[in-house]
Amino acid sequence: MTGTTAHREATVDLDGWRLLVAGATGTIGAEVAATAAARGARVAVAGRDPARLERVARRVGAERGEAFDAYDLEGCRGLAARAARRTGGLDAVLVTFGAVAFGRAGEVPLAVQEHLMAVNASAPMAVLEGALDVIAPDGALGALTGVVVDLAVPGTAAYRASKAALAAWLDSLRAERRREGLTVLDARLPHLDTGFAQRALAGTPPPLPAGADLDTWVSAVLDGLRHGGAVLRPDGAGARSFRP
Repeated sequence: MTGTTAHREATVDLDGWRLLVAGATGTIGAEVAATAAARGARVAVAGRDPARLERVARRVGAERGEAFDAYDLEGCRGLAARAARRTGGLDAVLVTFGAVAFGRAGEVPLAVQEHLMAVNASAPMAVLEGALDVIAPDGALGALTGVVVDLAVPGTAAYRASKAALAAWLDSLRAERRREGLTVLDARLPHLDTGFAQRALAGTPPPLPAGADLDTWVSAVLDGLRHGGAVLRPDGAGARSFRP
C-alpha cells in the first residue's frame, strides 16, 4: 500500500485540526504530516534539516517550517508556541524525532549514551512541556517511543533506556492530566523499514523482523491522537492495539 493510496483511503476526520509534527524531516514524521494534511488537518512542521524541512512544508501546504536542535532545550520548549502563532493555535503536538545506537551494556560510549538521553527523552519532554501552555486542556500530545520499550532485546540497553524514560514521563503526564481530558499517546511502533537502524550512532543492529507497513502505523498514530488513545502497540498478531 503506497502513501498515496493510504491518504486517499483514509477517513477524512481531521478537518480543522491543527497539528504540530516535531521531527517532520524524518521518514515517519514526514508521512504523519502528509497524511494528516491529506485528511484535512492544518499541519505545522518542525525539524533539524533546513532543506528537508522546506520540502516537507511545501508538501503539506505550510507557510514554512520551524527549525530546531534537540540540544537546545529552551528552543524545544518554545517550539509549540512558535508554531501556534502560525496556525492560530494547536490542537495536537506529536514528537517523531529520535536517535539510535546499538551495543551491549558497557559497550556504548558514554557520550553516545548521553546523546540518546538528550534526543530521545529530554528534548521530546521539553517540546511537550512547552505544548502544555498552548493547546487546550482536552487537546492531544504524543511521541513515538517504539516496541523496544516492551522488549528487552540484547544490544539495545542504552537505546531502550532512553525510550523507556520518555514512556515513563508520558505515563505520568497522562495520570496528571487525565481529569482535564488531555490525550497523551505513547506510540510504541514496531520495526518499520525506514533505514533508521542503519543510521545508528554506534554499533550494529541485531537481527530485525520484516518492516511493518508504514502507512498503516502512521494512520494508527493519527487515529490514536484524535480519538483519545493512550498506548499504541502491536498485538500478538502484529496488528494495532490501543490501551485506553
